[in-house]
Amino acid sequence: MLAKDAPAAAAASASEHAPDPRVKRLLDKLKYKYEVDEDGDYKLVFDLDDDDEDEKKGRSQLVYVRSPVFDYGSHEVREVWAPAYKAKSDEFPAKVANRLLEASQESKLGGWAKQGQYAVFVIKVATNASAEQLDDAINAAIQSADQMEAELTPGKDEF
Repeated sequence: MLAKDAPAAAAASASEHAPDPRVKRLLDKLKYKYEVDEDGDYKLVFDLDDDDEDEKKGRSQLVYVRSPVFDYGSHEVREVWAPAYKAKSDEFPAKVANRLLEASQESKLGGWAKQGQYAVFVIKVATNASAEQLDDAINAAIQSADQMEAELTPGKDEF
């Protein structure tokens, strides 16, 4: 009986990790370079070098456009993630947690979430978002995460 159910389980698992072709079309339209990770999410790394801003020299930012789709009532969304901080344990220091809460309140688009040891800036976008809307979400994630990383870990650029 287990052997009979195994292919169905494997197929379900494979489809859970399949990259969403709608994201691929949008990223290709935006001419972004990306790779697909083992979870089927789109991984992008942005070089933040800007001659006008010395503090950004040599910085980069990691961003994920996730393939899974979530729904709530008539809303159907996907997430754009950008990590900015890694704690030494599964608990964030109180000062860091409070700063992330404050930054979430200040944010116009998205907010901070805890993923294990990581603080991740998360923006939920409609699955039928245009390339321009996805680009706005990606840029907001880049700016928010890189600024927070620079604030919380001065002189470091892990993400």
